[in-house]
Amino acid sequence: MSKIELIEAEKKAAFLFKEIERRNLIVSGKSEKELNTAIFNLAFELFGIEKYWHKRIVRAGKNTLYPYSSNPENLILKEDDILFIDFGPVFEEWEADFGRTFVLGNDPSKIKLMNDVESAWYDCKHYFDTQEQITGAELYSYTLALANQYGWSFGGEIAGHLIGHFPHEKLEGEDRTNYLHPDNTVDVFALGKNGTKRDWILEIHFVDEEKEIGGFFEQLLT
Repeated sequence: MSKIELIEAEKKAAFLFKEIERRNLIVSGKSEKELNTAIFNLAFELFGIEKYWHKRIVRAGKNTLYPYSSNPENLILKEDDILFIDFGPVFEEWEADFGRTFVLGNDPSKIKLMNDVESAWYDCKHYFDTQEQITGAELYSYTLALANQYGWSFGGEIAGHLIGHFPHEKLEGEDRTNYLHPDNTVDVFALGKNGTKRDWILEIHFVDEEKEIGGFFEQLLT
């Protein structure tokens, strides 16, 4: 897998997310499914994308507590809401996996959570870059410690995955060494079966069960 093409795919995904904001697609009164469809249509308009390598996720309010594997009810965005978007578009057969949190209104807890998941992602990226050897389980544990450090709980069953390994619809029963998962005891820096360097996605999902809010930030780690 070409690093340059992976990076280019991510740049296009980042542009898509900027356009979501610029075009003011995220508004109260719209359902998660309606926003999901609007983003799908925008991606097709901008890049001709119709193919996604994992399910497209838009989650608002209490649904932001749920991990990827869940399929909660379709909620309506509220005026003072928090939501996150997780899309895996395929650009000319190259995969991206991009997730961001958005806040409607001025709730300080929600704004803090949105900012914290981004800051924690870069904290983990910095830590990862200082390592020469680290297992998927150790990196997952580090994200849990970060959640505690920021005053949240970690909401994800995983903290990331190999880019190019799919589908992710069923984590249970799959090879855990493809994920930043508590059961993955393999060095993240280890080469793949074909002897090539593997690339990883890092995802940070912090939650507050009592306030029923969650935040999510995801992009290319390696």
